[in-house]
Amino acid sequence: MSDKDLIEQILNGDNSQFRHLVDKYKQQVLRTCYGFTQSRSDAEDIAQEVFIEVFESLRSFRHESKFSTWIYRIAVNKSLNHLRKQKRKQIIQSLEDLLIGKGKAEARDYVDDHRLPDDFSDPDENLKKMKKALNELPNNQRTAITLYTYQQLSYKQISEVMNISISSVESLIFRSKRNLRKILVESAKS
Repeated sequence: MSDKDLIEQILNGDNSQFRHLVDKYKQQVLRTCYGFTQSRSDAEDIAQEVFIEVFESLRSFRHESKFSTWIYRIAVNKSLNHLRKQKRKQIIQSLEDLLIGKGKAEARDYVDDHRLPDDFSDPDENLKKMKKALNELPNNQRTAITLYTYQQLSYKQISEVMNISISSVESLIFRSKRNLRKILVESAKS
């Protein structure tokens, strides 16, 4: 059954058809959210919010774009909002720590009697560095490269999701790759 048929049935009162819509898009929405948050539990929470908004806003979907583009846009917006909230919480926590004196580290905080040998390397270290580098990108660059790399969307699809021109998408992806390289090189030097 097509998205349009499912939506029509849901809008005509057959809410049981919403389950089919969720089943069809759940993995794509989860991957999109995870691409931004890098946390399975946060991605699942955001995906749930996405489907709640889809259900509540289904009447406002005008079929001017594909349903998949509309739902991607909701997932991207929810993910970005989540990241903004987290960043605000981190800033507030840092300020609170400074104000009450938790920001001062003592030498004993760095002493660990159970250290790993120097030649031990974490197999996930490169992935951690990449995630950290992604989080340092401006939101629009992170959005474009996430949709391109993790979701494997075309430039045209990304332009529809982000509501920008295809040439802007090309530019964002080029700049995000250049900035990622720069961040990773600087990280390797330190």
